[in-house]
Amino acid sequence: MDDRKVPLFLLGILALVAAGVVLKYLQPVILPLVIAWFLSYIMNPTVEFMARKKVPRGLAIFIVLVFFFGICYLGAIFIFGRVSAFTEAFPKYQARFTEITGALHGKLDLKTNPLAEFDWGKTVGRFLLNLTGSLVSVISNLVMVIIFLIFLLGGKPYFKFKIKKAFKQEQGERFSQVLSSASSQITRYLAIQFMLSSATGVLIWLALAVIGVDFAVTWGVLAFFLNFIPTVGSIIASIPPIILALVQFYPAILPGIITMIAILGIQMVIGSGIGPKVMGDELNLSSVVVLLSLAFWGWLWGIVGAILSIPIASAIKIVCENVDELRPVSVMMGSGKTLRHEFEE
Repeated sequence: MDDRKVPLFLLGILALVAAGVVLKYLQPVILPLVIAWFLSYIMNPTVEFMARKKVPRGLAIFIVLVFFFGICYLGAIFIFGRVSAFTEAFPKYQARFTEITGALHGKLDLKTNPLAEFDWGKTVGRFLLNLTGSLVSVISNLVMVIIFLIFLLGGKPYFKFKIKKAFKQEQGERFSQVLSSASSQITRYLAIQFMLSSATGVLIWLALAVIGVDFAVTWGVLAFFLNFIPTVGSIIASIPPIILALVQFYPAILPGIITMIAILGIQMVIGSGIGPKVMGDELNLSSVVVLLSLAFWGWLWGIVGAILSIPIASAIKIVCENVDELRPVSVMMGSGKTLRHEFEE
């Protein structure tokens, strides 16, 4: 490495660490802005469509935001309703689980039964309390998200003119190309992921309803949201309904096994079969980069960061791809599949 590049490399590492600290401690401000930025990619096509139909842009933004707020309101009602229903039904499942652990303890002839001594009521109560606190936090952040969305959507038509004024023609065109590429890839990824997650949620809901598992709609909605988290989301979404089925139908084991086969089958067919074929190499991200991005943004911003991890990694890769000095970083972030034919003899 050139001696002149060593200080730049070290400064780059320090800048990354400093950026991580800033993102962590300014989360209450930065996270709503990032969410609003990604939502603007989803909402702007609708706003532009209404604007082309001679609807005033301000009115179009207002209509889209009212629709968005309505969805959030219905979602909050649904979540609180599901939490209340589960809280009422929990004593029944707790008694059944205690019965199961007692039977296993007798068959295994163990001296102690740690599961029986565990206070499930307190644990679930603490979980529901934390969930309620998280919902209050999301609602408070929603106000800031909507405020940022208003300014982002309102300023979209004028952004291209600011680029032309701020940069020379060649630099402006390159910058616009980077933004256009990032916008199209992120929008396509979110649209495809929404369709795949919707299909997964609906199929799991129908399968569990046919089997007779309690809270089938809840597990379908959970699968829909968690499928936006790559790799681990589908696993996390599969565990609760399988455990519930085993507890609910005890001492019968067959319904629990059928539930497990149905859920895992749906997840594998859509996640490992249909998903890659539909998505293709659209994002062209290495699986290692996907996991590292998931771990970092999940640690930084929780479940919201995990959901945004792939679009953020894709945006970083596109920026690096269009900056000569950072192009090697973009190549290393890629999956490498598109390079195979280039170097094959």
